Amino acid sequence: MQPWKTLSRRIVLDYSKFLVVEEHAVELPDGHIIPNWPWVITPDYVNIVALTKEGDFLCFRQTKYGVDGVSFAPVGGYIEPGEEPLLAAQRELLEETGYAAPDWTYLGCYPVDGNRGAGNAYFFLAQGANPVAPIDADDLEEQELHLLSRSEVETALDTGEFKSLPWVAVIALALRQLEA
Repeated sequence: MQPWKTLSRRIVLDYSKFLVVEEHAVELPDGHIIPNWPWVITPDYVNIVALTKEGDFLCFRQTKYGVDGVSFAPVGGYIEPGEEPLLAAQRELLEETGYAAPDWTYLGCYPVDGNRGAGNAYFFLAQGANPVAPIDADDLEEQELHLLSRSEVETALDTGEFKSLPWVAVIALALRQLEA
């Protein structure tokens, strides 16, 4: 199999660092050209499944503009320009929860949309977390920090209480890693 080739690109919408939409001309392996392939550029981000020293999962109960109702969510946030994903994950954990963790496992990097871009999600498992500082979050949504048992997290996953695909994915990957 051969990859597609980008022949040209132009910006059609620019909302600063949070959203840029480009129009690409792409050539398929068979030579067919698509002159107006939309490509979405958003910042890369991290999601962290964090467990305390006691084995409780740090999860938020929160709202998001694009999610219907209230949802459980892991810790997460955008990677700053030039920032390494692990350092962003450690920063986000500290800012959003006041916790730090000594044991970090990389769970992978995944394109958000394989056909349209939309950045990459970097997933981590943080273990041994303990509170070290006050919460210093700058998030726009309301959120409450909860300590959940593994059983409660598994039930929330099974019953659809994690309502965003990246959250479902990182929780499932973390649970699988913990079983290994």
